[in-house]
Amino acid sequence: MKILSIDSTAQTSTCAITEDGRILACASVRSELNHTETLLPLIDECLSSCNITLDDVGAFALSNGPGSFAGVRIGVSLVKGLAFGRGKVCVALSTLEALAYNLFPLDGIYCPVMDARRGQVYNALFRRSGEAIERLCPDRAVSLEDLSNELQKYDCDIYLCGDGYSVAAERLSLPRIKQTPILLRDQSAASVGLLAGIKLGTGEGVCTDKELKASYLRLPQAERERLEKLKDTKEN
Repeated sequence: MKILSIDSTAQTSTCAITEDGRILACASVRSELNHTETLLPLIDECLSSCNITLDDVGAFALSNGPGSFAGVRIGVSLVKGLAFGRGKVCVALSTLEALAYNLFPLDGIYCPVMDARRGQVYNALFRRSGEAIERLCPDRAVSLEDLSNELQKYDCDIYLCGDGYSVAAERLSLPRIKQTPILLRDQSAASVGLLAGIKLGTGEGVCTDKELKASYLRLPQAERERLEKLKDTKEN
């Protein structure tokens, strides 16, 4: 089955087509342009390079969060539109788990970090377990100080990835943190597609276009500010 996958949860826009554990096409752009300007051309490029159309795609996959609120919404809306009326399944994946899949099969702890602002990163921890990746904790928003304390208990190599890489590498400063090859640091739709192929076999994250939704971990800033103002009004 051919899987068309995307990721728009950070600055990188990326699209890929995978099939049976193979990468048929992958294209990524990191620019100041909006994802709405970059994703559709990337999708057209991947389809054209494989000489296929959307009707030849068997499933649509994406990272549905956490990440940039606007980026997550754009990705979810785009996949809903692509899948609508085609009777094809969707696979929604944790952005952090897809990032961890970039690092397979390095040996050690996989530590994806995404800028969550307010002194925090979106993070989860994983490690290689044979031919699979084992999740060690749920997706969360955590301070770099707390993350540093947690990582100190591991006596193996630690690899970072994600758009919070530079800040985390500087702030964590743990001797067991190894430099991750630059090609493995950013979001990659190829990892999303390969991981989606595995999830299709287990049913995890598989849904219809109507069921597909974003996973933010915390409320958008505008909603947080609204609730804080409401709380202040009630207290006064």
